[in-house]
Amino acid sequence: MKKNPMEVLSTEGLEEALGQTRPGGLETYFRENEDALLIGDRPFADYMRRLFKEKGLLQQEVFLAADIPETYGYRLISQERHTRQRDVILRLCFGARFTLKETQRALRLAEQEELYPRLKRDAALILALNEGMKVDRVNELLISHGLEPLKKSGKTE
Repeated sequence: MKKNPMEVLSTEGLEEALGQTRPGGLETYFRENEDALLIGDRPFADYMRRLFKEKGLLQQEVFLAADIPETYGYRLISQERHTRQRDVILRLCFGARFTLKETQRALRLAEQEELYPRLKRDAALILALNEGMKVDRVNELLISHGLEPLKKSGKTE
């Protein structure tokens, strides 16, 4: 049975529920939390597509805002292609206007390091996410503070 989106547990709520679940109750946990669980073998792709849909965004719009070639973007989102470049994932998150929490989760699912506020560049990126900046403004902010701009598919701008 599908839950109201407001009833879907947060990651912390799911961890708490699992702390109270015994092995025999795992199927009940799965059933009660099916809307919160990522299914399939492509959790990054599922997560990104779900958030784009929730935000009413077309993938094409996100790729354009992220300044990522469309074909490359589709291959990343489908997980047909994997990138080791954290900046590319960050570009997608900025292009989709993700919150910090949404971005941290996208980074985790893409097997990338989360943003860490003790690092200058990451602190600037966190600030930019909190301000809802677009990619070009993010790069202006980074450059103005002597930090590397967001790379795109292996190249610096």
